[in-house]
Amino acid sequence: MASSNFIDYVKICARSGHGGGGSAHFHRDKMTAKGGPDGGDGGRGGHIILRGNSQLWTLLHLQYRKHVIAENGHNGGPNHSFGAQGKDDVLEVPLGTIARDSETGEIKCEITEDGQEIILTPGGRGGLGNAHFKSSTNQTPRYAQPGEPGIEEWVVLELKLLADVGLVGFPNAGKSTLLSVVSAAKPKIANYAFTTLEPNLGVVAYRDYKSFVIADIPGIIEGASEGKGLGLRFLRHIERNSMLLFMISCESADIAEEYRVLLNELQTFNPELLDKKRILAITKSDMLDEELESEMRATLPGDLSAVFISSITGKNIPQLKDMIWNALNS
Repeated sequence: MASSNFIDYVKICARSGHGGGGSAHFHRDKMTAKGGPDGGDGGRGGHIILRGNSQLWTLLHLQYRKHVIAENGHNGGPNHSFGAQGKDDVLEVPLGTIARDSETGEIKCEITEDGQEIILTPGGRGGLGNAHFKSSTNQTPRYAQPGEPGIEEWVVLELKLLADVGLVGFPNAGKSTLLSVVSAAKPKIANYAFTTLEPNLGVVAYRDYKSFVIADIPGIIEGASEGKGLGLRFLRHIERNSMLLFMISCESADIAEEYRVLLNELQTFNPELLDKKRILAITKSDMLDEELESEMRATLPGDLSAVFISSITGKNIPQLKDMIWNALNS
């Protein structure tokens, strides 16, 4: 990925700790020559744990940590002494992180809440000491269980941003400009394609202290679902959005065709994306007079709500917020 700050995919080798072995010990002191078995149990090996952290929004801190190894459990001791448990290794991850088996692609777990903890790879169980194996027919058991081995596996951590609204559009459609106007986010804005190289999140203040979160996704081009441009890498970030805001510039030669291409790219990537609620925003409309806007409105797709906006002049921005809020709560 071009950006050094936003990392949404890492592959790590997670190895939980081995369990400690049980002790095969017999009680001895100056008053007791041949005491019974008193070997203690071994301690559990350390877990590898994922913990949700709402203050994180990238997996950057794990990018160069390829091997995550938890501590082994300690062996049991005499006088029924239990071995200490191995120290767990807790990985803080942003909300929306999914863990997959690197070989099968199977989803192991998903972190969606702040403070949520899920054991990624459990530590090995500690072995039982010989005190557990004493019986009427075997009063001096000379064996104890070894600890169970930990688990070692390669895991892919994949981040899908949690946002209410995903911005969908071609490069230079005005997505970053809108985000900078309606929220406190400060995305890079320039007049060339692919200015946005990483997703940006912004919290939009609404009436009566309400708010919603918008995700600005790098621009899609035709063929993005086949790996062209930057779109493929980031399309997964809109899978979690409650609704999609399509943004097309009024400078477009054919707005309906651009909308069709965008829909096709989403459908090719994941057909379920078309089940989400949609709004169409025609951007940069401060360049239109009433007659041109009226003519253009007649050519828009008739199956969704549309609004002409200008992030520069603020035209219809409050109306757009109302439309988004109503769609999110309908």
